[in-house]
Amino acid sequence: MVTDLDRPSDGLVARIFRIRHDNRFIFTTMLISACISLLASFVLAVDAVVLAADPDVTLSCDISSVLSCGAVAQSWQASLFGFPNAFLGLVAEPVVITIAVASLGGVRFPRWFMLSAQVVYTLGVIFAYWLFTQSMFVIGALCPWCLLVTVSTTLVFTTLTHVNIRDGNLFLPPRAQARARWAIDHEVDVVVVWAWLLLLAALVAVKYGPSLLAS
Repeated sequence: MVTDLDRPSDGLVARIFRIRHDNRFIFTTMLISACISLLASFVLAVDAVVLAADPDVTLSCDISSVLSCGAVAQSWQASLFGFPNAFLGLVAEPVVITIAVASLGGVRFPRWFMLSAQVVYTLGVIFAYWLFTQSMFVIGALCPWCLLVTVSTTLVFTTLTHVNIRDGNLFLPPRAQARARWAIDHEVDVVVVWAWLLLLAALVAVKYGPSLLAS
């Protein structure tokens, strides 16, 4: 007869599973990701002000002809709504940080609030990826801080979606909710998000290769 002592890996897997699905881990991950995105947005906002004062200035993140914050910041896509896009991050990320901190403190927000947060942040992620594709295929330059925003917003979106599916905040039909809950219970969301981020990294490497660091 095989006992639990004969299967130490089962105990380890179970502990990892409990940690991964614990609110402290989920909301700490959300908090860290949102703070990183806020920091990147702040730097981009400062750079936008610097560029407005002196369009010929060389920014600290102008590493090469491809990795260049300046080239991206001076494109029309960087100010789609008439002001630097980074200002949107300065507004949105503090809301996420508040949700994460309050949730770590035991606050449970109403379903309508979490659904609204999901909708708004989903639009933000779509916008972040639109900017990414514009940088990749139209502008022909990548902003390191913008890439960091893309990654961090993806992680915030993943954790927020995980919580909202787990807690039934998305008002999905019963069958769709059951399938979505099965996916997060079996770590499908983790596999998908990391496979996605690796795919993006591979896409950048394939498209630009050595030119990433070429002056």
